[in-house]
Amino acid sequence: MSRKFQCRAIPSTWLENNGRRLDCGPYMSGAVEAKELLKKHKTVALADITDDIYHAGRESRVWVESPDYGVPFMGSTDILASDLSYLPLISKKQVASNPRFTIREGWTLITRSGTVGRMAYARSDMDGIACSEHVMRVVPDTTKITPGYLYAYLSSRFGVPMVVSGTYGAIIQHIEPHHIADLPVPRLGAVEDQAHELIQGAADLRVEAAELLKTAGQMVNDQFGFPEKLALSHRVFSCSTASSTLVLKRLEATFHDAVAQESDRLIAGVPCKDEFSTLGIAISETGRLKQVFVDEDYGAPFLTSGEIFRQRYEPTRFLSKRLLPDESEWATQEGDLLLARSGQVGGIIGRGVWADRRFAGGCVSVDVLRLSAQNSQILPGYLYAYLFLTDVGYRQLIRTAAGSSIPHLSAPDVSRLLIPRCDSTLEAEINELVWNAGHKRAEAQEKEDQARTLVERTIEEGGR
Repeated sequence: MSRKFQCRAIPSTWLENNGRRLDCGPYMSGAVEAKELLKKHKTVALADITDDIYHAGRESRVWVESPDYGVPFMGSTDILASDLSYLPLISKKQVASNPRFTIREGWTLITRSGTVGRMAYARSDMDGIACSEHVMRVVPDTTKITPGYLYAYLSSRFGVPMVVSGTYGAIIQHIEPHHIADLPVPRLGAVEDQAHELIQGAADLRVEAAELLKTAGQMVNDQFGFPEKLALSHRVFSCSTASSTLVLKRLEATFHDAVAQESDRLIAGVPCKDEFSTLGIAISETGRLKQVFVDEDYGAPFLTSGEIFRQRYEPTRFLSKRLLPDESEWATQEGDLLLARSGQVGGIIGRGVWADRRFAGGCVSVDVLRLSAQNSQILPGYLYAYLFLTDVGYRQLIRTAAGSSIPHLSAPDVSRLLIPRCDSTLEAEINELVWNAGHKRAEAQEKEDQARTLVERTIEEGGR
């Protein structure tokens, strides 16, 4: 439902058919129109084609540090993320005692509090991961319906309004499983199998992309003998000494702690390395542009530092092109590296996103640095792999964060980083892996959109 002020008249029969609900949500969101259109189709209740609809229930969480004792844990925003490698770990014992935490492949995940109705299709790399009670699990009965079609329908412009129409709560809205149990699901014959194949294909492409990026990062680590993980200094109590010449430049303890010094020793052991500033890489800072948001037809897509990490590229705001400076100052290009420059250490700050073709022509917020290496002396995919797919690269970036309340990274600090170099053939191979991963992520969204469009068009045409 749009945030714009709206006013509309509705038939009194809508009030009668919806239990005389007087809140505007169901009538303004399109939920009632969807139900009316679905009357032209054969439908079944959601509860009749699912094995269960539930959430994990409220329970205090026991966090652990080691994968030996923990299971990756997704919050309500994590289900939308493209990269699951940074998830925190919840105790295996706690998950074993409450199996409802666990997610399985093929389920539809729906956020049920706060921003209600955001959805994700559980991919194979989500299978066995634990998930928050703020996410509702829709478990399809695969003998009655294909999982991909169910997701395509629920996440369509017919399914979403009906899901969110059951929300309640004045300040923090919620939804419970019984609110959607009677939701009508149309049976569309062969279209269901087609939609499932597209959704499953999109999920498989996203998993393949994640594997390619994992391989690229591991190749860099193997080449230089870097460990897969370094301890995060903000979680480790340590004592270290630093040269007085280094202290003249930076005084923060996190810049000189034992973990940061270990990353320095690892970089020092690399035979060949270049300073970032000598490689011809452009570092662009959007700056605090005047943000005048307009309709999509008149604006450039605008993304925040949080939105760039989502698996779907879906800008919701558009900056007025008339008020934007020259495109070279703000427009993202395919192959750019997007670096989250602010946030809490251990969160998104220092993390990066590869700008695939979906990002071209978009504008990122002031909280994102754009690194453009397409015409530089280093391949952008290799640079991405070192900075964002290795823990040593991340450690080198995050140690430069400055600021007590909201730490941030600066372009001058990034430009002083040392970049390990290896054989040009290996760098090209790593670069190719990253580019291919970007292509797969873009293709995955296209397939998902095709499935949703197919379902929506079939429902509309069948209702004529």
